Amino acid sequence: MKEKALPFETKVLDAAKGDTRTADYLAATVTGRVPTLVHGGFGLGESTAIVEYLDEAFPERRVMPTAVQDRARCRQLMSWMRSDDTAAIREERGAITMFYESQRAKAPLSDAAKGQAEKLFGVALRVLRGRPNVFDAWSIVDAELAFLLHRLIRSGEAVPDAIRAYAEAQWKRDTVQAYVGLSRPPV
Repeated sequence: MKEKALPFETKVLDAAKGDTRTADYLAATVTGRVPTLVHGGFGLGESTAIVEYLDEAFPERRVMPTAVQDRARCRQLMSWMRSDDTAAIREERGAITMFYESQRAKAPLSDAAKGQAEKLFGVALRVLRGRPNVFDAWSIVDAELAFLLHRLIRSGEAVPDAIRAYAEAQWKRDTVQAYVGLSRPPV
């Protein structure tokens, strides 16, 4: 929403307290997942669906590439980053490790996660090809890739220098920092 310069309000829900299982929330989202966008009475869950909806509803400032093949590649990469190919990384270095020092992983990565990290680095190198963004201009896949890489970086894992530099540059983006800097409850 910030990338598209759209006004919005945020409502924090606590899944542990059942906030995402209420009848109203399930009616709005269908799946009960977060994040959820509510726009004009229409509720939509799942971040990729939200991104695509917003790009179609508000095309003035896109966050996905405009070229059809680049948009397809963007969807491919976003889907792949949530697939079984990165599941061990996401399991062993949860998103919480990016925001809470106390939650940084202490145990070494499993062999499965190490293999997935190596594959992730290979994919990153192939799509970046020395560029500052995956495509000619920044797109939402840059944020997605940087966040996945930061699960490793913030936990002290070895990340190749070029990939680390890319992820850290993406992390410094104003809109990313606005998200990273949000107040979060203690864990």
